[in-house]
Amino acid sequence: MSERADNTERGSPGYLGCAGLRTGIELSTQGWDMNETTNNGEPTRPVEGGGSASAAADAEARGSAEATGSGVVGETGPDSVCGRGVDAGRVTDPAPERGLGGHPEYGRGSGWTGTMHGVASPSGGSGGGGDADERRLAWVYLSRVVEGPCAPLSALIESVGVVEAARAVRECALPEVLRGPTELRRGIWRAEEDLALIGRLGGRVVTPDDAEWPAWRLLGLGQLDPGVDEDAGMPLVLWVRGPRSLSESTERAVAVVGARCSTGYGNHATGEIAGELAARGWTVVSGAAFGIDGMAHRAALAVGGMTIAVLACGPDRPYPVQHDQLLAEIAETGLVVTEYPPGTSARKHYFLARNRLIAALADGVVVVEAGIRSGARNTVKWCRRLGRPAMAVPGPITSAASVGCHRMIREGEAFIVTRAEDILDEAGPLRLSLPGVVPPNPEDNLAGDEALVLAALPGTGSRLPRGVAADTGLSLPTVRAALSALEIAGLVACDGNGWYQTNSSATSATTTVAAHERHRS
Repeated sequence: MSERADNTERGSPGYLGCAGLRTGIELSTQGWDMNETTNNGEPTRPVEGGGSASAAADAEARGSAEATGSGVVGETGPDSVCGRGVDAGRVTDPAPERGLGGHPEYGRGSGWTGTMHGVASPSGGSGGGGDADERRLAWVYLSRVVEGPCAPLSALIESVGVVEAARAVRECALPEVLRGPTELRRGIWRAEEDLALIGRLGGRVVTPDDAEWPAWRLLGLGQLDPGVDEDAGMPLVLWVRGPRSLSESTERAVAVVGARCSTGYGNHATGEIAGELAARGWTVVSGAAFGIDGMAHRAALAVGGMTIAVLACGPDRPYPVQHDQLLAEIAETGLVVTEYPPGTSARKHYFLARNRLIAALADGVVVVEAGIRSGARNTVKWCRRLGRPAMAVPGPITSAASVGCHRMIREGEAFIVTRAEDILDEAGPLRLSLPGVVPPNPEDNLAGDEALVLAALPGTGSRLPRGVAADTGLSLPTVRAALSALEIAGLVACDGNGWYQTNSSATSATTTVAAHERHRS
């Protein structure tokens, strides 16, 4: 067995688990070669000009093979480390691939000293560095590598920055938890082509660096535990078609979802509710599927309102294909949104991940008709995990199409609603008043969870979210979502020690909670 293979089995510094993520990446970005180790398992120190001493020693031996395009010396076999070959005595690299920026130099042991199609790329430096073009290309590259949510990759980006994260993925200087999700497509570089394609569609890619990124909407996704559900996590980027600002369009939004095989009753109820919400200036969010989803979009368009279609495929792949014209109409006046890069086909698992975005982009979720195993219930699950109200429209007691709605209502998973006014009474992280009703204080509009969290915060001093969760009995993600909503409303603030009530809210929080509890009883 080769020395590197032996070190990998023992657990070399470059391939630690989650706990070693920061250490491995920090060493890699400082010039240490995490793939070359000494006999005691330590990474080799950097040498002048980048790379490691052992990498330099291998260069001459690799030269003849690379010149012929084989990239392999001697007889080779599969290796567990990112597809490298193993010969009788050592590991050899495959032929240079098109790197991050189109350069073969961007590979194992390099300092990424090439350019990114005219954009200078740094050799080392801060993980959060890079100019805007370079960062955008890195975001797009990573979006294609993982195709969907990847909490470990998001953690890496938060730790070292998107440019260094892209470098680490391309070089496979990664812990075990990230090697699997990134190995299949890490060698694919088509960021420029993807940006050109979305541009030809009249769209754009929205990254966390952009002003229209709906940061506070997506904040709750970043607080969810990926150990409970692998789809938890914020999207890396959003591919968007349409003229409206994504962040502004989701300031007041309600998701309306339901059965694909809808009935006449369900279509009528959806048209009434979605049309009224859109007419009042609310954005209607849905998934562009057959049945209730399509009806919700059409109802919003019919009144000249705003609607957002969230797809489980690339922005250039209308799904279902029968809704090609509907999606084109939405893209003219509303928004078509997806986290999947161009060319991505719809898959069953992608729909489940898509549902979390529908829930995250809205103040609440309304279900109109759902069978016992309806995918709409998955959207409700995400809605509840984000601490937002789930609502369901009841149907005829004899209708199989409404069994799921009735069950959610019966088991307390969803509030019962029958008209737009009911939805507006529950919608959003803060309970919003109906037209013509002006409350004397902002906190009078609080929903249950926000009221409890506000009351648990001191008027003087501060508290951490875990303490609030322990006192209120709410889950930690629910507390964090409530704190974000209260901060936006100006009712709480955060200092270096924790969260506290602002002066405007401290005097009446207890009264608000008492009134809310009386209302519930």
